[in-house]
Amino acid sequence: MNLTIGQAEQLINDILQAGLRLKEGQEVVVATPFPYLLKAKALLKNTPGFYVAAQNCASEKSGAYTGEVSAEMLASIGVDYVILGHSERREYFQESNAVLAKKIDLALANGIKPIFCCGEPLEVRKAETQNEYVAKQLEESLYHLTEEQLKDVVIAYEPIWAIGTGLTASAAQAQDMHAFIRGQIAAKYGREAALRLTIQYGGSAKPSNAGELFACPDVDGGLIGGASLVAADFLAIVSHLG
Repeated sequence: MNLTIGQAEQLINDILQAGLRLKEGQEVVVATPFPYLLKAKALLKNTPGFYVAAQNCASEKSGAYTGEVSAEMLASIGVDYVILGHSERREYFQESNAVLAKKIDLALANGIKPIFCCGEPLEVRKAETQNEYVAKQLEESLYHLTEEQLKDVVIAYEPIWAIGTGLTASAAQAQDMHAFIRGQIAAKYGREAALRLTIQYGGSAKPSNAGELFACPDVDGGLIGGASLVAADFLAIVSHLG
């Protein structure tokens, strides 16, 4: 929940004017607040490899849910991706794994690719039960999907304990969890599906640590938070993609 429309437009223009050249298979997804989605679509429409995401969608198809925004509404304005299950949505709005499963289904039914966030809080990491915690998130929100549906899902691992706490997840910790997630998907859907899956890292990635994180074999990119609000920082992070 940042920036006015003028500031948001300036940020996107600053990124575009840098002349960023993406390699084959790379994408930049700009996730804006709901009021800015159409403007972002217009600004990015002629830039190959750039897409637009919403930061959330409703868990119901339509109806008397004042203030909510449905997946169908997002699809009608050409939104490509939607972030679901972000740690802030889970914490502040009590979004459960079951609710997120409904949102996943609605997004896919409307041709929108979900970026599904998972990850553990500090007390779980301290108890060393993070694998079980994340496995439950995957099972309860994703495992009802078919392998074909899973092709359109991106997973973003957020170590909640490393976001805004002063603590930092090491590249080794990030790689361990990403490998664990890929292994869980392989056990459920097969090795090919697991290798095809994009797993992003979302734990305070910034220019100073992006290179080390993105060099990890199972880290396929980043879900960038605060650093995405500064064009130079965001561009520096993108430059570290393999």
